[in-house]
Amino acid sequence: MVRTPRISNRPILQSFLTLAAVCVIGLATTPSRAQDSIFTGTNTGAANIRIAVADFKAGSSDAQTAPFKRTFDVTLYADLASAGIFDIVSKSLAPQASPGAPNEINLSQWSAEPASAAMVAFGSLAVQSGRLVTNGFLFDAKNSQYPQVLAKQYNEEPSEDSARQIAHRFADEIIFRLGGGVPGIAETKIYYVKIGGGNKEIWQMDYDGANQHAITHLGTVSLSPRVSPDNSRLAFSSLGRDGFQIHMYSLLLGRMVNFPTNGGASFSPAWAPGGKDVAYSSTRSGSPSLWISDSSGNLARRVTSFKGGDVSPTYNPKTGAQIAWISGRTGLPQLYVMDSDGSGIMRITDTGYASSPSWSPNGQFIAFAWNRKYGPGAPGGQDIYVMEVAPGKDGAHRWIQLTHDGGRCDFPSWSPDGRHITYANTADGRPDHMKIWTMLSDGTQKRALTGTGGDMPNWSWK
Repeated sequence: MVRTPRISNRPILQSFLTLAAVCVIGLATTPSRAQDSIFTGTNTGAANIRIAVADFKAGSSDAQTAPFKRTFDVTLYADLASAGIFDIVSKSLAPQASPGAPNEINLSQWSAEPASAAMVAFGSLAVQSGRLVTNGFLFDAKNSQYPQVLAKQYNEEPSEDSARQIAHRFADEIIFRLGGGVPGIAETKIYYVKIGGGNKEIWQMDYDGANQHAITHLGTVSLSPRVSPDNSRLAFSSLGRDGFQIHMYSLLLGRMVNFPTNGGASFSPAWAPGGKDVAYSSTRSGSPSLWISDSSGNLARRVTSFKGGDVSPTYNPKTGAQIAWISGRTGLPQLYVMDSDGSGIMRITDTGYASSPSWSPNGQFIAFAWNRKYGPGAPGGQDIYVMEVAPGKDGAHRWIQLTHDGGRCDFPSWSPDGRHITYANTADGRPDHMKIWTMLSDGTQKRALTGTGGDMPNWSWK
């Protein structure tokens, strides 16, 4: 008996890959091998900066100050702790002082053991005259002569959300200043599919899982949200009268905008880094193939034409000149890369069952879901891997495995700083039990962002 494989255990995508073996003449194929020395942006071997975060000083007796300060303190500490570039001083090791201004801090307290901090973030927060006023400072704890590295003031409407957003902005300022000029991600968003009541809607949340809320209310099945590089539009595939089609939602207007239907079914949109083009998979010519149109859905052109199914395109965000995707043209779904005009096709994986690629911001890596030993009775399962795009001197593509024995993992998506990856995971294999997680790009610091029913995450570009 021959067992027919399915894409990511999702019947709706099964028709996309007719997994019949096809001989492909002239197709470049290179082997892949594991390698522990891939440096993805967090495991570079450099020592992390040891930073202490003082609780901010309450600058007024207004009743709102204390709860807003508490929200700010918790958010700022969490943002810096999850940044991937700091060794953050535990609150239990830090001095109990809450300096609110530069003339109130004793740097020797923070640089000495047990804190041993190299940097200290501190400041004050107050509700004054109906405004939330925050003064934040970053000092070099080991430079007593010229310690100030950063000073920022924020003045916003007083609310819990304002306190959180101010903390995010201050954290991103610190990360940018100390992280080699790479912007932080505390103000970024994650778009995802929320499963509930038989429907699947598109939702949005902050990068840390806060402020989860619905974007669409279509009452149907919507999949694969992809936000545009300028954060103005959201492309996704949704089930309607014409089957699954690419739809477009304006985040600026708060409503759907036109994207034409061209026959067949269309899935898995992907934005080119300039935002002018959208790639997607369509059955309009029979077997699922990759197509590219402009951002309005016009001038569509076909870029793949093999039998077996081509799905899940993702652009190289560094150049826009290459597309990675999944194809079943040689049997089980494998990871491929080509030039964006359809030339220069190269097969990246050579075994197992691959799905859901996501290209890293620096263009060097592809994260994807991979069951390397797929088949009845095979050990292991579907995990998240990172593969180097360029082959080594031996012609092999090096890879590392980021998740292990945690159930089925799928749909990785890189953060814009390249230091984090979000993905979906279900411990028991049930799609409705999927949760969205995040981790550093070396596989450490895993934490759940949603409860069950969260799937297909996509990190905003900025």
